[in-house]
Amino acid sequence: MTLDDGTYRWASLWLLLLILAATASMESAIAEQHPLSAEIQRGRYLVITSGCNDCHTPNYPESGGQVDEQLWLTGSALGWRGPWGTTYASNLRQVVQRVSEDQWLSHARNTWRPPMPWFNLRDMADADLLAIYRYIRQLGDAGEAAPVYVPPDQEPAGVYVQFPPAP
Repeated sequence: MTLDDGTYRWASLWLLLLILAATASMESAIAEQHPLSAEIQRGRYLVITSGCNDCHTPNYPESGGQVDEQLWLTGSALGWRGPWGTTYASNLRQVVQRVSEDQWLSHARNTWRPPMPWFNLRDMADADLLAIYRYIRQLGDAGEAAPVYVPPDQEPAGVYVQFPPAP
């Protein structure tokens, strides 16, 4: 029996699909054998317990923390408005992709506008900040950039929380 060109192409396509499926299955098995490192797990734990998701993950507080991890730390369009202007929680997934570990340590310890609790990061050990950095970095780049800062004399375009609430 001989194969014509059409049958050969279909057989080749099926073989390619089988190889791709086997490769995906092997990659999944390898990933199961190599769970996240202890440091990455610690970074995840610190992100959860330090409240990073509360502001940097859309709808995290409103959902009681029930947001798919693939959306974590992608920033928020919810503004925080006060005497300093209007600030937005940045997309940390994008931030860590463009900075080195040393730059991250410096970035994390900057003085930020409210309501960012920068003083908590300032007091964290380097090892903890690096665990957070490595955890976020392994999540990969995702999402859009958060809106830019709006000065106090300008009205923000989107939804915001007045902080402290106006009398």
